[in-house]
Amino acid sequence: MVTDELAEDMNIKDIDNTGTAFSITASDILEFLFCPRFIYFQNYLDIPQHEEKRFKVQKGRTVHEDKASINPEYLRKKIGCIERKKAVYLSSEKGIRGIVDEVLFLNDGSAAPLDYKYAEYKDRTFRNHKYQLTFYARLIGEHYQVPVNRGYIIYTRSRNKLIEVSITQKMHGELDNIISNLLAVIQKGIYPKPTKYKARCSDCCYRNICEKVI
Repeated sequence: MVTDELAEDMNIKDIDNTGTAFSITASDILEFLFCPRFIYFQNYLDIPQHEEKRFKVQKGRTVHEDKASINPEYLRKKIGCIERKKAVYLSSEKGIRGIVDEVLFLNDGSAAPLDYKYAEYKDRTFRNHKYQLTFYARLIGEHYQVPVNRGYIIYTRSRNKLIEVSITQKMHGELDNIISNLLAVIQKGIYPKPTKYKARCSDCCYRNICEKVI
């Protein structure tokens, strides 16, 4: 049962998030949190996003291609990393999958996802970044059978600043709500409300066809 504010806005009741043919990726989570209508246009109406035209997407790809040189070894030693795996593809029978930039195995017996962001750190971690890490943490924990109670982000536009994010059971519960809401758009074709943040619309490839009721 979906219980968060978005579900109430969308008038969602019971949504089946098991046994679906649709496989949810980390990018789907990011895009849904950026604006729920993104998923509606892209996944329900099947309108290509033409992301090659988006500057932030292109720059972000360049950063990920260069990440080996961005993240010096001393950062990993600083957080107690004893082993790492790069660009790890993980999938789950529960219908989620993704490529983790780095899976870090730490000296306390736990593991952690590390992700690179072409962004500045402004004294807080954005909600979409937190739940992307939670998404990765779930995949890592299920695949490697180790505890995953934190994740890391490197903000490349803040001199490669390394930020630790705690991953809690509450966050896993919120992730379940996000996934259920996302599936409601795809399974039932529910037309969600747009993002409340107008600034996001300027970098959206669907801005010319979206009815912005903000």
